[in-house]
Amino acid sequence: MKKIRVYELARELGISSKDLIEKIVSLDITVSNHMSALEDEDARIIKSLLSEEEEGNIVGEKFDDIDENIKDSNKIISKRDVEEDEKIVKEIENRDNTKQRNKKQRNKNKVKNNSMSKENTIISKEGNEVVIEIEDNIIVKDLADKIGVSPSQIISKLIGLGVMVNQNQSIDSDIAIIVAEEFGIELTIKEASKKIQESIEDEFNLDYEDNPEDLKSRAPIVTVMGHVDHGKTSLLDAIKETSVTKSEAGGITQHIGAYAVNINNRKICFLDTPGHEAFTSMRARGAQVTDIAILVVAADDGVMPQTIEAINHAKAAKVPIIVAINKMDKPTANVDRIKQELVENALVPEDWGGDTITVPVSAKNRQGIEELLEMILLVAEIQELKANPNRNAVGTIVEAQLDKGKGPLATVLVQKGTLEVGDMVISGSAFGRVRAMLDDKGKRVKKAGPSTPVVILGLSEVPNAGDLLYEVDDEKTARSLAEKSKEATRAEQMKADQKVSLDDLFERIKLGEIKDLNIIIKADVRGSMEALKQSLEKLDTDEVKTNIIHGGVGGITESDIILASASNAIVVGFNVRPNLNAIEVAKREKVDVRTYRVIYEAIEDIQAAIKGMHAPKIVEEVIGRAEVRATFRLPNGSTIAGIYVLDGKIARNGKIRLLRNDIVIFEGGVSSLKRFKDDAREVLSGYEAGLGLENYNDIKEGDLLEAYVLKEVEK
Repeated sequence: MKKIRVYELARELGISSKDLIEKIVSLDITVSNHMSALEDEDARIIKSLLSEEEEGNIVGEKFDDIDENIKDSNKIISKRDVEEDEKIVKEIENRDNTKQRNKKQRNKNKVKNNSMSKENTIISKEGNEVVIEIEDNIIVKDLADKIGVSPSQIISKLIGLGVMVNQNQSIDSDIAIIVAEEFGIELTIKEASKKIQESIEDEFNLDYEDNPEDLKSRAPIVTVMGHVDHGKTSLLDAIKETSVTKSEAGGITQHIGAYAVNINNRKICFLDTPGHEAFTSMRARGAQVTDIAILVVAADDGVMPQTIEAINHAKAAKVPIIVAINKMDKPTANVDRIKQELVENALVPEDWGGDTITVPVSAKNRQGIEELLEMILLVAEIQELKANPNRNAVGTIVEAQLDKGKGPLATVLVQKGTLEVGDMVISGSAFGRVRAMLDDKGKRVKKAGPSTPVVILGLSEVPNAGDLLYEVDDEKTARSLAEKSKEATRAEQMKADQKVSLDDLFERIKLGEIKDLNIIIKADVRGSMEALKQSLEKLDTDEVKTNIIHGGVGGITESDIILASASNAIVVGFNVRPNLNAIEVAKREKVDVRTYRVIYEAIEDIQAAIKGMHAPKIVEEVIGRAEVRATFRLPNGSTIAGIYVLDGKIARNGKIRLLRNDIVIFEGGVSSLKRFKDDAREVLSGYEAGLGLENYNDIKEGDLLEAYVLKEVEK
C-alpha cells in the first residue's frame, strides 16, 4: 500500500508539520515525528477532515465515523482545548520567570566557580562527585592525573569515541567532558577569554533575555562537517554556485567561511569548516554556533576518523545531524555500507527505524541538492528558531584578519539584534565604529539581522576568532570595556608566564632532562594561527617539548626575528612571508624561518625535525627579490610586470612567488623574462626587466616577486 510522510502531507496541505502532527494525534493515529509514514487511507481521511474543517463543518461528528472507540469526540476536543489553555498559561508563566531563573543560575555558577580550591577541585556534600576545572584543551596525561586514573583508561574511552591519540597529545574540552562523565566526574572549562566576556557581559548588561513577544523567526545556521576530501566545500559550491576550492591551496579549505543562501524565499546560513584534522578547534567553534549539522560522508570511502570527530562535536553541541552521503556518482558508491557504519556510531538512519535523516547527493552532478535543502528547512521548522531583531546586536567572530589597506577585518555572524553601519561595537579588547559591512558576496550592506554573516571594517585591532561581539551605546563605554578586557587578559598572561623561568629552563636543558623547541607562528588569519598552534602543541614527546611562545596575524617582521633570536626559537609562517628587513636580520642572527602553504606540510616537517632533529630532504633557497613598478597589458590578454631587482637575481628557469602585503598570492613558474627586447636567462640586482608569470595575470604595482629554487640535501 502506498505511504506518505508527515512533512510531505503537511506541505501538500499548506500547513506546518507541527500543526499536522497535533491533528493526527487527535485522530488517535500514532506518529512519532515529521518523518513518520502514513498509510494512504489515513492520509485520505485526514485530507477529507481538514477540507470539511475549512468549510465550517463540525469535525467532532467525523471523529465518530473514524474510531468507534471515541464515543464523545466533542468532550475530547473540549478536554484538549482545556489542556491547551493550561499549557499556554504554564508556558507564559515559565517565560515570565526565564530572566529571573537565568540570573539566579548565573549567580549560582559564580558561587560555584569562586568556591573552587587552588587545585581547581571540589568534593560535593555527598562526598562522591568531583568538579574539576580544566583549560579549553588538555593533554591526555594531565586529564588522567586530574581525574585520578591511568592514561590507558582515558585512551580506551577515547578509542570508544573514535578519537585516536596518545598520552602526550591534547584533546578539546568537549571530548574531555564526555570522557570525564564516564568516570562520574564533572568538568568545567577554565578559559580566560570566556571568563572576561562573562564578567563584562554581567557588569554592563550587554546580553539579556528577550521578551517572548519580541521574538521573530530567523534563518537556520548550518555547519557543514566531515572528513577531509569528502566533498564539503564542493557540496557548498553546488548550493551557492561558486568555487571556493579553486582558490584554496591543495584543494583543502584553510579558513572558515560563512555564506547566506536563499532557497524558495527562505534564507539558510552555512558555515564551511575546514576538513583537515588540524583545525579541530575551528570545527568545534563552528558546531557551537550552529543549529543544524550537515555531516558529509563520501559514499565510496565511508566513516573516517574525522567523521567520528565531527559527530562528537555535533553531539556535544546538542544539534540535530543530517547526513549527506556524497559522491553518489562514483561507481564504487555503497549507501548501505555507509548507513551500517553510521549505526555503529549511534546514528541510526530514519529508513532503518532511527531518527537520523540521510540524503544521497552528488555535488559534482548537482543531484539530491534540493532534497537536502528541503530537509534543512524541515528540521529548522520543527526547531522553531527565533531571535529578537529589534535590540542591540550580539554576534560571534567567525574569522578575523589584518588587511594592509582596510585594517582589521572581522567576519561576524549576527545572532541577536540588528547590526548597522555606524554602530559602536566591542569584541574582547577590540572596539570601534562599524565603518562598512560586506556580505558574503562582497557587496556593501547597511544592516544585518539575526543569522546573517557579514564582514565588518572599523575595529581598533584584530579580534579573536570565536569571541562574542556586542553592540554598545557609545564610544566611551566601548573604550572602557576594551581596557577592562585588555587588563584581564594581560593579568592571565602574566600568571601563565610565571609558571616557567629562564633559569629553570636552562638547568633542565643542561641536565638533558628535556629539550624545548620554541616556536613563533605567523599566519594570514587568526583561525589558521590557532589551528597550527593546536597541531604543533600535540607534537610533544618525552624527549622534546614544543612551546608556542608567540602567535600573530600578518607578515613576518623584524620584531618577530628579534624575539626568536632572544628566545632561541624558530619562526613558522603559514601563507605569509618575511619582509626584506626580516630576512636580513634572520641571516645575521641565524634564525631558522620556515614558511608553508599547506598546513599538514608544516606539521610533517616539524614532526620530522622533533623526531630526528635533521633537515628535510628538499630545502628551498631564495635567490632574489624584485619589486613590480609597472604593469603592461598585451593584446593576447596576458600581463607583463615591469620589475626592479632589489636583491640577488631573478632566473628564467626558477620558481616565482608573488607577495602582496607579505601574503602569498601566487606560486608558479616564469613564462617570459626580457631585458629591453632581448630574452634574458637571469637578471641581477639593480637592473630592470619585463617578466610574465605562467597562467597568472593579476599583477599590481607594489607587488613583490620572490625567486627561489629547490635543492636536495642529505639528512
